Amino acid sequence: MPPPPLVYDGRMGKRVLLGMLTPSSNTVLEPMTGAMIAGLAEVSAHFGRFRVIEISLGKQAHQQFDDGPILEAARLLADARVDVIAWNGTSASWLGFDTDERLCRRIGEETGRPATTSVLALNEVFRVTGVERFGLVTPYVDAIQDAILDNYRAAGFRCVAERHRGESVNFAFSEVSESAIRTMLGEVAAAEPQAVTTLCTNLRGAPLAEGFERETGIPLYDSVSVVVWKSLKLAGVDPGRVKGWGRLFADMA
Repeated sequence: MPPPPLVYDGRMGKRVLLGMLTPSSNTVLEPMTGAMIAGLAEVSAHFGRFRVIEISLGKQAHQQFDDGPILEAARLLADARVDVIAWNGTSASWLGFDTDERLCRRIGEETGRPATTSVLALNEVFRVTGVERFGLVTPYVDAIQDAILDNYRAAGFRCVAERHRGESVNFAFSEVSESAIRTMLGEVAAAEPQAVTTLCTNLRGAPLAEGFERETGIPLYDSVSVVVWKSLKLAGVDPGRVKGWGRLFADMA
Protein backbone atom coordinates (compact mmCIF):
# COMPACT_ATOMS: atom_id res chain seq x y z
CA MET A 1 0.00 0.00 0.00
CA PRO A 2 1.56 3.36 -1.02
CA PRO A 3 2.10 5.86 1.82
CA PRO A 4 -0.45 8.64 2.32
CA PRO A 5 0.27 11.76 0.25
CA LEU A 6 2.57 14.32 1.75
CA VAL A 7 1.34 17.89 2.05
CA TYR A 8 3.31 20.72 0.50
CA ASP A 9 3.72 23.37 3.21
CA GLY A 10 5.52 26.10 1.26
CA ARG A 11 8.89 25.58 2.93
CA MET A 12 10.22 23.09 0.43
CA GLY A 13 11.15 25.51 -2.35
CA LYS A 14 9.60 25.65 -5.78
CA ARG A 15 6.61 23.47 -6.53
CA VAL A 16 6.96 21.04 -9.44
CA LEU A 17 3.87 20.84 -11.65
CA LEU A 18 3.48 17.94 -14.06
CA GLY A 19 1.01 18.48 -16.92
CA MET A 20 -0.69 15.38 -18.28
CA LEU A 21 -2.78 15.14 -21.46
CA THR A 22 -5.48 12.54 -20.83
CA PRO A 23 -7.94 10.59 -23.01
CA SER A 24 -11.42 11.77 -22.04
CA SER A 25 -12.70 8.28 -21.21
CA ASN A 26 -9.68 7.27 -19.12
CA THR A 27 -10.37 6.69 -15.42
CA VAL A 28 -7.12 4.95 -14.40
CA LEU A 29 -4.17 7.21 -15.12
CA GLU A 30 -5.18 10.16 -12.94
CA PRO A 31 -5.54 8.32 -9.62
CA MET A 32 -2.59 6.09 -10.47
CA THR A 33 -0.34 9.05 -11.25
CA GLY A 34 -1.39 10.72 -8.01
CA ALA A 35 -0.58 7.58 -6.06
CA MET A 36 2.87 7.29 -7.67
CA ILE A 37 3.91 10.81 -6.72
CA ALA A 38 2.18 10.82 -3.31
CA GLY A 39 5.53 10.69 -1.52
CA LEU A 40 6.89 13.74 -3.37
CA ALA A 41 5.46 16.66 -1.42
CA GLU A 42 6.54 19.36 -3.87
CA VAL A 43 5.23 17.53 -6.96
CA SER A 44 1.65 17.60 -8.22
CA ALA A 45 0.01 16.40 -11.44
CA HIS A 46 -2.50 18.42 -13.46
CA PHE A 47 -4.65 16.97 -16.22
CA GLY A 48 -6.16 18.17 -19.47
CA ARG A 49 -8.60 16.00 -21.41
CA PHE A 50 -9.49 15.64 -25.06
CA ARG A 51 -12.03 13.29 -26.57
CA VAL A 52 -11.00 9.63 -27.00
CA ILE A 53 -13.60 6.89 -26.76
CA GLU A 54 -12.65 4.21 -29.30
CA ILE A 55 -9.38 2.45 -30.09
CA SER A 56 -9.38 0.95 -33.58
CA LEU A 57 -7.88 1.55 -37.01
CA GLY A 58 -11.06 3.16 -38.32
CA LYS A 59 -11.02 6.70 -39.72
CA GLN A 60 -13.09 8.18 -36.88
CA ALA A 61 -10.90 6.57 -34.24
CA HIS A 62 -7.79 7.82 -36.04
CA GLN A 63 -9.11 11.40 -36.08
CA GLN A 64 -9.34 11.40 -32.27
CA PHE A 65 -5.56 11.82 -32.25
CA ASP A 66 -5.32 14.78 -34.62
CA ASP A 67 -2.92 17.35 -33.20
CA GLY A 68 -5.47 20.19 -33.00
CA PRO A 69 -7.48 19.15 -29.91
CA ILE A 70 -4.35 17.83 -28.22
CA LEU A 71 -2.51 21.12 -28.72
CA GLU A 72 -5.48 23.08 -27.40
CA ALA A 73 -5.45 20.93 -24.25
CA ALA A 74 -1.68 21.50 -23.98
CA ARG A 75 -2.12 25.27 -24.24
CA LEU A 76 -4.65 25.18 -21.41
CA LEU A 77 -2.24 23.18 -19.26
CA ALA A 78 0.44 25.78 -19.97
CA ASP A 79 -1.85 28.38 -18.35
CA ALA A 80 -1.21 26.50 -15.10
CA ARG A 81 2.55 27.08 -15.57
CA VAL A 82 3.32 23.38 -15.54
CA ASP A 83 6.99 22.42 -15.82
CA VAL A 84 6.46 19.66 -18.38
CA ILE A 85 3.61 18.43 -20.59
CA ALA A 86 3.17 14.70 -21.23
CA TRP A 87 0.80 12.89 -23.54
CA ASN A 88 -0.25 10.09 -21.21
CA GLY A 89 -1.44 7.80 -23.97
CA THR A 90 -0.14 5.09 -26.29
CA SER A 91 -1.58 5.97 -29.71
CA ALA A 92 1.86 6.31 -31.33
CA SER A 93 2.50 2.63 -30.67
CA TRP A 94 0.10 1.81 -33.53
CA LEU A 95 -0.01 5.12 -35.47
CA GLY A 96 3.79 5.38 -35.65
CA PHE A 97 6.41 6.75 -33.27
CA ASP A 98 6.89 9.77 -35.52
CA THR A 99 3.42 11.02 -34.54
CA ASP A 100 4.57 11.48 -30.95
CA GLU A 101 7.88 13.01 -32.01
CA ARG A 102 5.99 15.59 -34.08
CA LEU A 103 3.50 16.20 -31.27
CA CYS A 104 6.27 16.88 -28.76
CA ARG A 105 7.91 19.36 -31.13
CA ARG A 106 4.62 21.18 -31.62
CA ILE A 107 3.83 21.26 -27.90
CA GLY A 108 7.25 22.78 -27.29
CA GLU A 109 6.69 25.39 -30.00
CA GLU A 110 3.19 26.24 -28.75
CA THR A 111 3.86 26.31 -25.00
CA GLY A 112 7.59 26.62 -24.41
CA ARG A 113 7.46 23.53 -22.19
CA PRO A 114 9.42 20.30 -22.63
CA ALA A 115 7.16 17.46 -23.72
CA THR A 116 7.15 13.69 -23.65
CA THR A 117 4.75 10.79 -24.19
CA SER A 118 4.17 7.31 -22.80
CA VAL A 119 5.46 5.66 -25.97
CA LEU A 120 8.60 7.78 -26.36
CA ALA A 121 9.38 7.26 -22.68
CA LEU A 122 8.95 3.50 -23.01
CA ASN A 123 11.18 3.39 -26.07
CA GLU A 124 13.85 5.34 -24.19
CA VAL A 125 13.67 2.88 -21.29
CA PHE A 126 14.03 -0.04 -23.70
CA ARG A 127 17.08 1.54 -25.34
CA VAL A 128 18.82 2.57 -22.12
CA THR A 129 18.29 -0.81 -20.46
CA GLY A 130 19.27 -2.76 -23.57
CA VAL A 131 15.91 -4.46 -24.07
CA GLU A 132 15.64 -6.20 -27.44
CA ARG A 133 13.22 -9.01 -26.55
CA PHE A 134 10.06 -7.89 -24.80
CA GLY A 135 6.63 -9.11 -23.76
CA LEU A 136 3.48 -7.13 -24.49
CA VAL A 137 0.17 -7.01 -22.62
CA THR A 138 -2.67 -4.78 -23.86
CA PRO A 139 -6.49 -4.71 -23.94
CA TYR A 140 -6.59 -3.96 -27.68
CA VAL A 141 -8.13 -5.59 -30.76
CA ASP A 142 -6.11 -7.75 -33.16
CA ALA A 143 -5.50 -5.01 -35.76
CA ILE A 144 -4.16 -2.57 -33.16
CA GLN A 145 -1.96 -5.24 -31.58
CA ASP A 146 -0.55 -6.22 -34.98
CA ALA A 147 0.27 -2.59 -35.80
CA ILE A 148 2.06 -2.21 -32.46
CA LEU A 149 4.11 -5.32 -33.11
CA ASP A 150 5.01 -4.10 -36.61
CA ASN A 151 6.19 -0.70 -35.34
CA TYR A 152 8.33 -2.19 -32.60
CA ARG A 153 9.77 -4.79 -34.95
CA ALA A 154 10.76 -2.04 -37.39
CA ALA A 155 12.48 -0.18 -34.55
CA GLY A 156 14.55 -3.23 -33.61
CA PHE A 157 12.50 -4.54 -30.68
CA ARG A 158 11.26 -8.13 -30.94
CA CYS A 159 8.11 -9.16 -29.11
CA VAL A 160 8.60 -12.76 -27.94
CA ALA A 161 5.16 -13.12 -26.33
CA GLU A 162 1.97 -11.08 -26.28
CA ARG A 163 -1.54 -11.13 -24.90
CA HIS A 164 -4.45 -8.82 -25.68
CA ARG A 165 -8.13 -8.69 -24.78
CA GLY A 166 -9.81 -7.73 -28.05
CA GLU A 167 -11.50 -4.61 -26.64
CA SER A 168 -12.04 -1.39 -28.62
CA VAL A 169 -14.04 0.75 -26.15
CA ASN A 170 -11.55 2.84 -24.22
CA PHE A 171 -13.64 3.00 -21.04
CA ALA A 172 -13.80 -0.81 -20.94
CA PHE A 173 -10.03 -1.03 -20.58
CA SER A 174 -10.32 0.37 -17.05
CA GLU A 175 -12.63 -2.50 -16.07
CA VAL A 176 -10.15 -5.27 -16.86
CA SER A 177 -9.42 -6.80 -13.46
CA GLU A 178 -5.98 -6.98 -11.91
CA SER A 179 -6.48 -10.74 -11.77
CA ALA A 180 -6.93 -10.89 -15.55
CA ILE A 181 -3.89 -8.67 -16.11
CA ARG A 182 -1.85 -10.81 -13.71
CA THR A 183 -2.79 -13.92 -15.71
CA MET A 184 -1.71 -12.32 -18.99
CA LEU A 185 1.55 -11.18 -17.44
CA GLY A 186 2.29 -14.68 -16.23
CA GLU A 187 1.65 -16.16 -19.66
CA VAL A 188 3.94 -13.62 -21.32
CA ALA A 189 6.65 -14.08 -18.69
CA ALA A 190 6.88 -17.77 -19.59
CA ALA A 191 8.70 -16.76 -22.80
CA GLU A 192 11.45 -15.15 -20.65
CA PRO A 193 11.53 -11.69 -22.25
CA GLN A 194 14.03 -9.12 -21.04
CA ALA A 195 11.14 -6.89 -19.99
CA VAL A 196 7.36 -6.77 -20.17
CA THR A 197 5.21 -3.74 -20.86
CA THR A 198 1.56 -3.19 -20.01
CA LEU A 199 0.85 -0.81 -22.87
CA CYS A 200 -2.34 1.15 -22.22
CA THR A 201 -2.76 4.04 -19.80
CA ASN A 202 -6.29 2.91 -18.90
CA LEU A 203 -5.10 -0.54 -17.79
CA ARG A 204 -4.23 -1.27 -14.16
CA GLY A 205 -0.80 -2.73 -14.80
CA ALA A 206 1.44 -0.44 -12.75
CA PRO A 207 0.29 -1.63 -9.27
CA LEU A 208 1.34 -5.18 -10.24
CA ALA A 209 4.95 -4.28 -11.02
CA GLU A 210 6.52 -4.98 -7.62
CA GLY A 211 4.90 -8.39 -7.21
CA PHE A 212 5.52 -9.43 -10.82
CA GLU A 213 9.18 -8.43 -10.67
CA ARG A 214 9.67 -10.21 -7.35
CA GLU A 215 8.14 -13.41 -8.70
CA THR A 216 9.78 -13.46 -12.13
CA GLY A 217 12.87 -11.26 -11.98
CA ILE A 218 11.58 -9.53 -15.14
CA PRO A 219 11.07 -5.74 -15.08
CA LEU A 220 7.56 -4.49 -15.81
CA TYR A 221 7.44 -1.14 -17.59
CA ASP A 222 3.89 0.17 -17.45
CA SER A 223 2.83 2.99 -19.79
CA VAL A 224 1.67 5.24 -16.93
CA SER A 225 4.83 4.56 -14.93
CA VAL A 226 7.21 5.39 -17.76
CA VAL A 227 5.59 8.76 -18.50
CA VAL A 228 5.71 9.69 -14.81
CA TRP A 229 9.36 8.65 -14.74
CA LYS A 230 10.24 10.76 -17.79
CA SER A 231 8.17 13.74 -16.63
CA LEU A 232 10.00 13.79 -13.30
CA LYS A 233 13.35 13.64 -15.12
CA LEU A 234 12.40 16.56 -17.37
CA ALA A 235 11.23 18.55 -14.34
CA GLY A 236 14.50 17.95 -12.49
CA VAL A 237 13.10 15.58 -9.85
CA ASP A 238 14.90 12.34 -8.92
CA PRO A 239 12.59 9.46 -9.99
CA GLY A 240 14.37 7.24 -7.47
CA ARG A 241 12.28 8.93 -4.79
CA VAL A 242 9.20 7.07 -6.09
CA LYS A 243 8.86 3.90 -4.00
CA GLY A 244 6.67 0.85 -4.36
CA TRP A 245 6.02 1.02 -8.10
CA GLY A 246 8.67 -1.29 -9.53
CA ARG A 247 12.31 -1.28 -10.55
CA LEU A 248 11.90 1.39 -13.21
CA PHE A 249 12.18 4.27 -10.75
CA ALA A 250 15.23 2.94 -8.93
CA ASP A 251 17.06 1.50 -11.94
CA MET A 252 16.47 4.56 -14.14
CA ALA A 253 17.02 7.32 -11.56
